[in-house]
Amino acid sequence: MGQDISRSAFTRDDFRRFESRLREETARLADWLRAERLAPTSGVGGFEIEAWLVDRQGRPAPLNPPFLERMADPLVVPELSVFNIELNTPPLPLRGDALRRMHANLADLWQRCQRVAAELDATVMLVGIPPSLQTGDLTLERMSCRERYRAINEQILSRRHGRPMELAIRGIETLELTHPDVMLEAATTSFQTHLQVAASDAAAFFNAALALSAPMVAVAANSPLLFGKRLWQETRIPLFEQGVALPGGARGDDPSYRRVGFGRGYVRDSLLELFAENLAHYPPLLPVDLSDEPADHLPHLRLHNGTIWRWNRPLLGFEADGTPHLRIEHRVMPAGPSIPDTIANAALYYGLVHGLARTPVAALLEFAQCRANFYAAARDGLWAEVAWLNGRRLPLRQLLLDELIPLARRGLLALEIDAADATDYLDIIAGRAATGRTGADWQQRFLDRHGADLTALTQTYLERQRSGRPAHEWDC
Repeated sequence: MGQDISRSAFTRDDFRRFESRLREETARLADWLRAERLAPTSGVGGFEIEAWLVDRQGRPAPLNPPFLERMADPLVVPELSVFNIELNTPPLPLRGDALRRMHANLADLWQRCQRVAAELDATVMLVGIPPSLQTGDLTLERMSCRERYRAINEQILSRRHGRPMELAIRGIETLELTHPDVMLEAATTSFQTHLQVAASDAAAFFNAALALSAPMVAVAANSPLLFGKRLWQETRIPLFEQGVALPGGARGDDPSYRRVGFGRGYVRDSLLELFAENLAHYPPLLPVDLSDEPADHLPHLRLHNGTIWRWNRPLLGFEADGTPHLRIEHRVMPAGPSIPDTIANAALYYGLVHGLARTPVAALLEFAQCRANFYAAARDGLWAEVAWLNGRRLPLRQLLLDELIPLARRGLLALEIDAADATDYLDIIAGRAATGRTGADWQQRFLDRHGADLTALTQTYLERQRSGRPAHEWDC
């Protein structure tokens, strides 16, 4: 959801004051890093997953106000539209039965959400983009009642001088349209993993996360459709990038500093480089005075960072005793298709990033190629061919089966994750890679077999999701 704010109208003085505080807090973070004040704890994982409320026909249901009131759980919060909610689970040390506990926590929360949704004659859907979604669903009238969302919309449109968002996605089919506001973002629901890392290791982990973005987005793909068009295997990627299109740069007019994007390069020494980039190249969108919050919580820095949506994003958080820590948020995966698939995706990522962080990724894979891999994988899924370390080119399915799944297993075992759990969840990934049957693939095969009945597709998807079986086992 991001940090909420109390107003959406700002003056020039608001921007000046915010920028001054942002400079001060960025300098303070630099001092902390030099003094080694950040928590040395690493290997703590967590996640958030966005979901849809849909009616019995599988159409988006604008019910999050009454749903959230009945749910009354701080782990379930609003998202941009009244169709959406966000589910959170407590972070856990990545050892022992952590994966099983993540599974149990998410399954329990999801079941409770389903019971509340049923009271409203609705259901909860985990999917990257609902097949039933229509352009008319994404209006400002369907924006959640939060000042943060209203302010972001107003500020982005102001920076664009009122120009509408322009969407042009060329995949299996082509979709071109304009939209008057940021509500296109509401169509993209994701599964975002968090990993706490020690400051000394953060650059290596961040660079590993960049390199792994291609295989992760391919193997997790679950968004092949938008407004009835077959586009990319993971259409969320171009949709989010184009739906919140705003350049940055020192003067706010450099398209290479996109507000949503893959970034401009590897981290050299420290995640401070990314916070410094935030300060230098991304004008504030929400210049709220947060001086009533503790200065040592760096509230302006954290709020500003939350308005820059890199696919891999640094986060600053705090321990229970107030000690600051660093996390890496991996944002490339969609929601769904099932709870076991979700935990399998998390297991693969946690195992891979711990396995690859010891490798000098930046020396073995050019950043331009790393970025190209990501977009090729989002477009073509498991059928993409990518460049890998030392210039090798190979199909992603082969890379996953021959190298990455074994690497993930070694990474999980090095973390002392229970071996049986590592095997169980990575077997789901291996099943997907071997068959090519991701959530995206299943949706396309359904259409191939049954024709363009998006209502039937959505209802069948929901039935399969409720079965609790991973998507590579679903029949059409």
